[in-house]
Amino acid sequence: MIQSLQKMISNRKLKEYEKIVLEINEKESFYENQTDETLREYTHTWKQKFSNNELTIEEIKIDAFALVREAAKRVLGMRHYDVQLIGGLTLLDGNIAEMPTGEGKTLVSSLPAFTRALEGKGVHIITVNEYLARRDAEQIGQIHQFLGLTVGLNIPDLSIEEKKAAYNSDITYGIGTEFGFDYLRDNMVTTPSEQVQRPYHYSIIDEIDSVLIDEAKTPLIIAGKKSAQSHLYLLCARFIRTFKKEADYLYDEESKAIALTEEGISKIEQAFSIENLFDLEHTTLFHYVHNALRAEVLFQRDVDYIVHEGEIQLIDLFTGRIMEGRSLSNGLHQAIEAKEGLKSTEENHTVASVTIQNYFRMYPILSGMTGTGKTEEKEFLQVYNMEVIRIPTNKPVIRIDHEDVVFEKTEQKLQAVLADVKIRHEKGQPILIGTTSIRQSEVVAELLEKESLSFQLLNAKHVEKEAEMIAIAGQKGMITISTNMAGRGTDILLGEGVSELGGLHVIGTERHESERIDLQLRGRAGRQGDAGSSQFYLSLEDELFVRYNPEKLEKLMKNLQVDQSGKVLNSSVQEFVTNTQKLCEGNQYSIREWQLKLDGVANEHRHVMYELRNNLLLSEVNIEWFILHVEEIIEKLLKQYYPENSVPEEWIQSEGKTALEQLIPPLRIDVEHFDNEEEIWNTVKEALSVYKGLLNNLEDEKKTELISIMKYSALSTVDLYWTEHLEHLQQLIEGIHLRQYQQEDPIRLYEFDGFKLFEHTYQSIQQDIAASLASTFQELSCPQGVEEQHVIID
Repeated sequence: MIQSLQKMISNRKLKEYEKIVLEINEKESFYENQTDETLREYTHTWKQKFSNNELTIEEIKIDAFALVREAAKRVLGMRHYDVQLIGGLTLLDGNIAEMPTGEGKTLVSSLPAFTRALEGKGVHIITVNEYLARRDAEQIGQIHQFLGLTVGLNIPDLSIEEKKAAYNSDITYGIGTEFGFDYLRDNMVTTPSEQVQRPYHYSIIDEIDSVLIDEAKTPLIIAGKKSAQSHLYLLCARFIRTFKKEADYLYDEESKAIALTEEGISKIEQAFSIENLFDLEHTTLFHYVHNALRAEVLFQRDVDYIVHEGEIQLIDLFTGRIMEGRSLSNGLHQAIEAKEGLKSTEENHTVASVTIQNYFRMYPILSGMTGTGKTEEKEFLQVYNMEVIRIPTNKPVIRIDHEDVVFEKTEQKLQAVLADVKIRHEKGQPILIGTTSIRQSEVVAELLEKESLSFQLLNAKHVEKEAEMIAIAGQKGMITISTNMAGRGTDILLGEGVSELGGLHVIGTERHESERIDLQLRGRAGRQGDAGSSQFYLSLEDELFVRYNPEKLEKLMKNLQVDQSGKVLNSSVQEFVTNTQKLCEGNQYSIREWQLKLDGVANEHRHVMYELRNNLLLSEVNIEWFILHVEEIIEKLLKQYYPENSVPEEWIQSEGKTALEQLIPPLRIDVEHFDNEEEIWNTVKEALSVYKGLLNNLEDEKKTELISIMKYSALSTVDLYWTEHLEHLQQLIEGIHLRQYQQEDPIRLYEFDGFKLFEHTYQSIQQDIAASLASTFQELSCPQGVEEQHVIID
């Protein structure tokens, strides 16, 4: 029902866009007859009108699109197709344009980017890597600069001034993760001059499914460093190699959860001569052993990471690329280093974090482009409120997609791949072989080497020449092996005479965890009406089937029918393949949904904490701001130590006396002389009134000095407690899985516990700020003067 409704909405929007395209086309001759200078004058005039609130996007979009099309013709010699205009209108409305590979998505982005930039609030164009960000800024940026707009590039390792220049440009290209990290860093600085971003307005995300879906499971984390106990990591790594699955630990393939068995726990206790592994004093040991087990079982070399020049480099499983500068936190990275016998780097501990989902949801208008978005349209709508509009192709797609061929054994599958490669290579047809991991790509490479077939290997180990290798992959006689083709950003152009040979032939050696990635691989062939074909060869030993559908696999194996080559003949095998992939996609969606719900709790805390921090950093903080927080914490402490309608026997007298006297310098109380809490409350409020007067009556010079000291002190306090709060939240998450077995909603419990934790954190911040204010005030004031005005009760 929902899909039918979305299809109806998409069709209606397409018809609306087609009408607008006709109006844009009618303007073409008008702008063709304008001089270059006149075109730039339009930009200036429109920007001025937007700043005066005399113009809206709806009123200007037809002329703006026509203007950009003309500029592209003059600057790049490229004219936007009508379908590209439709794609641009889709993005302008904050939706997702699904356009197959080769349809010119990069040029499409120039239309809404220019139009939204006229509003003067900044446009961010997000790409998946630095190469594409640079390329697009240099190429498409020429159009915007020609029309009088400024273009910036946001990539890692820029200076603060370079970052500011990039963000203050009309249009800023860059890597999505870098924008997210800049957001976190901006909320860690100690002076406003160090902040680089301005308020968010409009963003276009290229390969949006890769950024918002595939990368959404991994939050962006800025980590502090602390020394690692390398000897303990190495000891645990060696010890854990003796562990056996089922006997010492249980491993759930689908959820990737690991749990120690009773036997495994006993083995650890005996090895380290302890009585109970779960005693509080052994928390550190448990942490190291558990990380060693996770490193050994969950992380495979050349699949999840590579070892390069003595360093562990993590691999993005969806793109096959190295995740530059990324490392695992909480000691897991060091556990992998120990597993590989490498020198331990310093441990990371989280000081700031945000999920991809919650970062990009801060943009008032979000849009994106992809070749494959329809499979995830429900998630895009629910999480980001974006519709996926399938844009018609400029030319009909004539690629032939063959039905999957499934074999019983991996070796039989590889022999079929080899046979297909030989036949097509003999006639000169270019071939692209897609694999799901570096390890698999190297297995295929060895297979071809044995047959003396020349090829180029494209994976995370050979990323430097990526664009060059892709560009020649369509030439006659070329064989290219690639680990995932998502978001590569370079078209495979067919060489001379290749169309007559059938175009590019794509071979898939395994189904990916998402159908989208399979479609992206197929989509490398048949661009812009080119000839092409695709064929997937699978085996029942593939990880997808073994991990996600073992029960149905076992049932299929009992009634398996195969021919002499090992090809499965059962008619139900195609349904099995499809259903298994859907199971996997459902599992991945559940993980992302779970992550989003968990971070939803932290996100509320983050907004409060960052607002507090920004008030300190950016606002004209005065004595009254600090007094307000002192009043709030005094009220909380009075209720905590001397509750309403309580009797002296119920008071927490010693702690209350210490805490209150620490926050109000003129206060000295002897609680034993009070009969009820009301007398204490009145006394404390009397002292607080005196204290407020002393603060307000400080000399201007001392008051300025006090505020300056307190701003820095308060910022440090906020950062310290926020870091601790993130660690405590992580500990809550680690234990939350066990709560599911209590037949209670774990998210609700996490929200409740998280709220209590945040209340405690916020109160601790206020108490520390108030104590620091009292201490600083006493240092700046005359001790005798203060002493004379003590409110003494005895």
